[in-house]
Amino acid sequence: MISKEQFNTELDLIISNAIREDIGDGDHTSLSCIPADASGKAKLLVKDEGIIAGVEFAKMVFSYVDPALTVETLINDGEQVKFGDIVFYVTGKSQSILQAERLVLNAMQRMSAIATKTRFFVDLLEGTGTKVLDTRKTTPGIRALEKWAVKIGGGVNHRFALYDMVMIKDNHIDFAGGITQAINKTKAYLTEKELDIKIIVEARNLQEIEEILKNEGVYRILIDNFNYEDTRKAVALIGNTCLTESSGGINEKTIRKYAECGVDFISSGALTHSVYNMDLSLKAVD
Repeated sequence: MISKEQFNTELDLIISNAIREDIGDGDHTSLSCIPADASGKAKLLVKDEGIIAGVEFAKMVFSYVDPALTVETLINDGEQVKFGDIVFYVTGKSQSILQAERLVLNAMQRMSAIATKTRFFVDLLEGTGTKVLDTRKTTPGIRALEKWAVKIGGGVNHRFALYDMVMIKDNHIDFAGGITQAINKTKAYLTEKELDIKIIVEARNLQEIEEILKNEGVYRILIDNFNYEDTRKAVALIGNTCLTESSGGINEKTIRKYAECGVDFISSGALTHSVYNMDLSLKAVD
């Protein structure tokens, strides 16, 4: 994953672009009917159940819109919530609260859904030692938020993007002329560019795993679209040579069985690409 500084830069970019997109040259509704000096208070109300996520991000948004806004947090990121819970109160200029409202809700609804699904998968793996990984199958422009939500839900972030880890997949292997050729070219490139990033290699069958193991410098082998029996065989072949990851159409009905094959990680695009937003609202308080 990228550094904390890089991650925070991504968050800053998300906020500035989202506010630009939403407010433009002004929130004319609020500007026209609410006095500039009017103060107010609003609550973040839960109308659903699951794992809340995005509280800390909401604070960043409020601060960006108006540093004078204050937030009283009642429920923190990663905690279970139910219908009727109040997550926080925000107090300050009414216009500022309204300008931040939509970004806060859009982000928290999405992040909470992802955190909830991740926690569900994590709970299914309890006692196995296998960890849940996310993927790059994220919503363009808000990847940092979605990966943050996975962590809040108890999952583990995979690479952030194409630049912070090498993943040699089937198409790379075929275009490079084979597994060994792809690995050797990759290691030569990383040496030339003085890049210290990890290498993951995808295997489509047991024979490819055997070839991967003949090469040094592989951090993790991606055991892709294997059945249970072959996954167990793959894990036995790999042993302690490197880490293992299962992927490919794994869902809540099959994830436990794959974990019981002994893999270190299971990656799932469904954590971020197949969720329904948690129902949240920001309501004025009298």
